[in-house]
Amino acid sequence: MTRKLNSERKGAPLGQAKSAVIFVHGYGADGADLLGLADPLGPHLPDTAFYAPNAPEKCPANPLGFQWFPIPWLDGSSEAAALAGLHAAAADLNAFVDEVLAREGLGPEALALVGFSQGTMISLHIAPRRAAALAGLVGFSGRLMQPEKLSAEAVSHPPVLLVHGDSDDVVPPASLAEAADALTEAGFETYAHMSKGTAHGIAHDGLSLALSFLREKLPG
Repeated sequence: MTRKLNSERKGAPLGQAKSAVIFVHGYGADGADLLGLADPLGPHLPDTAFYAPNAPEKCPANPLGFQWFPIPWLDGSSEAAALAGLHAAAADLNAFVDEVLAREGLGPEALALVGFSQGTMISLHIAPRRAAALAGLVGFSGRLMQPEKLSAEAVSHPPVLLVHGDSDDVVPPASLAEAADALTEAGFETYAHMSKGTAHGIAHDGLSLALSFLREKLPG
């Protein structure tokens, strides 16, 4: 049984959107942390609805924030708990994607995921395992979970843009190349960009690339 994810909505009026973007926040944050990106992106994507759900679990490291799954080196959880949490949250996020598609009256080819940090990790986990390809996936400052399973478990191949800061001290910058290599080897259309002088965050150059990618891949 999946857990319902709560999200605010911005962008095109309900019933008029030709595409949708779901922002997937990082560890210890919440949906509002990323939904603000709809403000600079919205004028360039006027036919798009924007969502940013809260993850399903409260975060032990930040009681005011949420987590998609435990992180052993941050909260002392076991690897087994982290993996079980990933699979449970993946089901929750998949159900939310389906809910947004139904609510907006859209097909999967009209929806993109934009993740940050742990949000990138879970987005990269669910998108290739969905039966029909999404319009695309933008992943900021994340990593690919279980890269050794990607080729065997991927059933759809949405295009992917990965962006990482070269001064990231939370998720190593080397994670960008590792994910890009695994995605390319598995047959994904993959783009990668390293933002110079950027720590664990989203820089202007990365956001500009994300906007260009979304405008190219989304209808409307």
